Amino acid sequence: MATQLIRAVRLPRCLLPEAWPEADASPLLADLEVSGGRFRAVRPHVPGPTETDSIDLAGALALLGLLEAHAHLDKAFTRQRLGKLEPGLLAAIAAMQRDRAHWTDDDLRARAERALRMAWHAGVTHLRTHVDWWSLAAPRSWHILTELAYEWRHRVRLQRVALVPLPFFASAADAATIAAQLKDEPYAVLGGFVHTSNYSHAALDNLLHAALSASLDLDLHVDEELDPQAHGLEHVAAWAMQHRYIGRIVCGHVCTLASRDEAEALALLDRVSRAPITLVTLPATNLLLQDASLARTPRQRGLTLVKEAHARGIPVLIGSDNVQDAFCPLGNFDPVEALRLAVMAAQLDDTFDTWAAAICRDDWLAPKPAARRSLVGLPATLTVFPDADPHTWPASTARRVLRGGAHSLLTWS
Repeated sequence: MATQLIRAVRLPRCLLPEAWPEADASPLLADLEVSGGRFRAVRPHVPGPTETDSIDLAGALALLGLLEAHAHLDKAFTRQRLGKLEPGLLAAIAAMQRDRAHWTDDDLRARAERALRMAWHAGVTHLRTHVDWWSLAAPRSWHILTELAYEWRHRVRLQRVALVPLPFFASAADAATIAAQLKDEPYAVLGGFVHTSNYSHAALDNLLHAALSASLDLDLHVDEELDPQAHGLEHVAAWAMQHRYIGRIVCGHVCTLASRDEAEALALLDRVSRAPITLVTLPATNLLLQDASLARTPRQRGLTLVKEAHARGIPVLIGSDNVQDAFCPLGNFDPVEALRLAVMAAQLDDTFDTWAAAICRDDWLAPKPAARRSLVGLPATLTVFPDADPHTWPASTARRVLRGGAHSLLTWS
């Protein structure tokens, strides 16, 4: 099996071993050994003559294959046919409900494939999409995205989350019926929309117990609002601890944390840090839909408490969410662009060395993520930023993607 060497690559500190040597307060460059399409070794760069089977990156910044942690492929690229929209989350939901009449198989497949191509060219190797699920039976969009997951399996790992409104879990039997349809599907996750407009303590319990009984991971839209009385995250964290849930619970949005009493919010994050919970912030839609009005500038921005969560060791991911639909007219399924927006909106610093993990740590979607990521054994995909430096990244998002196949040498794409 042929072995290649990627020389002199600048990786973020968050993806390097804890004891990695530094110089001038920056990690040393790395050399990566690749064979069989996977990284086989990572070691500090040793200057010297360029070897025949090597690629010299000359200190360029690079990340692993990127993670799009939260997307909606079934809704993507529909904005142009929606007409004038009212502001806010619930109005966007209503607009998408009306547009669903146009969701033919061909329409769904064309828009989802366009999204996958866009993500793949950006360097994405793992994409998690939520799929609207408005009945007890799986919708056509679920089956189409399952087909695409198989067709794209050698390029992008496509996970699907059943995004089910909470009232559909009012009956424990109905909750079990929905969960049973996901149980034996690869990369299938049970989800739900948890909001004060539809909140039911009993329905949320049924949703959580259905996932537990079917051994499914969870990915929930939780507290996507600014009402301080929204307590979805609080209930989910308490349930996970009480039942010693061993799967992974991903809670997206959690905007309410930013509007609650600070001491109360921080105490809640302390409890979340003891549960198997990953938080996902979606800066584009959170900024656009929270405190939204046509007549006034928003006062509250809707981002969850990402710095405070990170400080407590809670995994925090950043996603693109909705792209060119009723929820957000912008976007392009590029996690780097989502991170760049988060840098400004949440005032993040040390972006490359600390926060790059938020767009490439796909193990934070898994039941038992490690504290630090080992590159050894991972697929050999690098997203390279040749003109960037760690102090201003991602001021420029220009990149090249280096991919290795199981039976081929590394190639640029």
